[in-house]
Amino acid sequence: MSLSPDTKKGDIRVQIGADAAGLDGWHRRLDAYVRLIRFNRPIGSFLLMWPALWALWLAGSGNPPWEIVLVFIAGVFLMRSAGCAINDFADRDFDGHVARTSARPLAVGEISAREAVGVFVALSLIAFVMTLVMLNRETIMMSFVAVILAMIYPFMKRFTHVPQLFLGAAFGWAVPMAFTAISGSFAIPAYAWVVFAATIVWALIYDTEYAMVDRDDDLEIGIKSTAILFGRWDRAIIGVLQLIMLAMLAWVGQAAGLGWAYYAGLAIAALLAVYQQHLIRDRKPKACFTAFLNNNYFGMAIFVGLVLDFLIR
Repeated sequence: MSLSPDTKKGDIRVQIGADAAGLDGWHRRLDAYVRLIRFNRPIGSFLLMWPALWALWLAGSGNPPWEIVLVFIAGVFLMRSAGCAINDFADRDFDGHVARTSARPLAVGEISAREAVGVFVALSLIAFVMTLVMLNRETIMMSFVAVILAMIYPFMKRFTHVPQLFLGAAFGWAVPMAFTAISGSFAIPAYAWVVFAATIVWALIYDTEYAMVDRDDDLEIGIKSTAILFGRWDRAIIGVLQLIMLAMLAWVGQAAGLGWAYYAGLAIAALLAVYQQHLIRDRKPKACFTAFLNNNYFGMAIFVGLVLDFLIR
């Protein structure tokens, strides 16, 4: 089932019923679990994956061990799926009142709150065991921080207008973990922490665009977000954050001794940032959602530039 940000809640309920009618038994249950962990919507996994890959290629000087790369990619998908499950548990009393989320399995009663927590625990344990077996002791210790951040982020929108900071920290924690996994030490270069900080800024950018889709519903039910906090200054603040992030990554290029291909990737990312500004100019939900999705190409452009730079050298 494909839903747009402009779909009405009544239409979603009707569509859910029509879809469910075509499924029975374990097929219906499997479909509900697939939607719970957003396996059918991988954009969140990509936004988590790109900073991890940036860090792996920087830490490995363009040639990171492939077994570590594969562990991180698998971990990205596992932890993002776990995060979706705990997020839906946290938002189970709110999702039914928001057009974009009213079709989620907990909101329509296809999955219980206990099952969602069970999925979170199971996926987190699988990711931890994989880390325990494949990575060094320092990285294993850092993985506990990743789980804690994944647990607390979904609840932050009740207490602060900047839950995106916690999302950025959760997604960005893969950066110091990647450097530690390759170096085997907590002593990682300063520019690694700048990449981590840039990832937090990036989360503020794309998750504000995402929150602009739900702003009216969030105001009605009392959910906090940067889209509400920024108000009519949302576009301007996103623009400033985009400039800050690109400047931070340009500094990383200087500190890491990168060349023209990396900066070409940053230039393409800058053009994509301009395109996102164009999309959100009228604050229409569908266009804001498209701007959010466009961040996948933003992260990809930086990674491709980084890979090409190392290959050329």
